[in-house]
Formats: sequence, C-alpha cells, structure tokens
Amino acid sequence: MLEAMRGIPNRSNFIRAAVLAALDNVCPLCEGSGILTPHQRDHWQDFRRDHGIEQCADCRAPHLICAHNSPK
Repeated sequence: MLEAMRGIPNRSNFIRAAVLAALDNVCPLCEGSGILTPHQRDHWQDFRRDHGIEQCADCRAPHLICAHNSPK
C-alpha cells in the first residue's frame, strides 16, 4: 500500500479523508461490525414488522422503506 500511495502529494490528508469517509458510511445498527448482537437482532425484528428493504429503481441501491408511508 505504501508503494501505491507514493505519488499522493499529501498522504496524511488523503488518509484522514479516507478514514472520515469510511466512518461516515458505517451501518448505524451494527456500527460497521457486520454482526448484530442478540439484543440488536431482537430490535431489528421489531423494526422490520413495519419496514422492509427495497431496491431503488433509479440507482439500484437497497434502502429501507416504511409500510406506513408506502403508497397504497
């Protein structure tokens, strides 16, 4: 990685920006671990009773939807 970063003029700023961007994109539920604790899983099961995951027709990204706000 060091070799790949040699041409970057300000490596410190690059690394700082990369870390901040990564932290800004962390899952708020698992906090980036990719694993839910048993308590988090219980809360998720409660939440998903009225929520689901759909794929965006425009960008194809999965996103949460609320059954109460869905057009009928």
